Amino acid sequence: MTPTAQELLRTTAARLAPDPERNPVVPRVADGRAQLRTVALLALEQRHVIPSDRRSFQYLAQRAAESKDLESAAFFETVADGESVARERLDPLFDACGVSRSEAATYEPHPGCQAYPAYVAWLALNGEPADVVLALTANFAAWGHSCAEIARGLRDHYGFDDEACGFFDLFAEPAPDLDRQALAAVRAGLDRDRVTAAHLRFGRLLAHYEQLFWTTLAERESGAGESGAGGGR
Repeated sequence: MTPTAQELLRTTAARLAPDPERNPVVPRVADGRAQLRTVALLALEQRHVIPSDRRSFQYLAQRAAESKDLESAAFFETVADGESVARERLDPLFDACGVSRSEAATYEPHPGCQAYPAYVAWLALNGEPADVVLALTANFAAWGHSCAEIARGLRDHYGFDDEACGFFDLFAEPAPDLDRQALAAVRAGLDRDRVTAAHLRFGRLLAHYEQLFWTTLAERESGAGESGAGGGR
């Protein structure tokens, strides 16, 4: 029997949920063991991820609208707008991490951290919008959980205030409107036979590239030759 849109969203998220024990960064920030520089590198990499993802989501919205998939178009327009808000919230995070404007402007991103937005761009060009909605929704759930853990750790162990944690809070907070748009997009995709098995492959690769993002940050932390917890600020 064909699953409902709600069932498909739920089972896809469950199948693609990462093992939190495999994340080499988030637990260390959550309990204060990570170097502050690791958080700074995360923010610096996001300065390049965000504009790329925003353009990818805008293009997906355009493709969906052109194919009369207005439900998926609305979803992608919302997430594109969210990327604009995320970029605005990076500056207080830079300040809290001691990142100067000149460093932020001249920082060279690492390939391991930029594989994720590169794949999102591929999806923007090649993915069926409804399939991409499914894959992204599952990935957003994992990313939101990571952001919630990081925000908690930054407040508890690094002395960050609400403004400094605003970037992570944005993704950690519930997004009922976006959830409703995802549900509408998947429901419309099922009704029009536009949901394919490819959504699982898309989601699996997104999860892999996000894991690569965290692994790369951890390697850069260990390669810095420094030790110390959040108190090292």
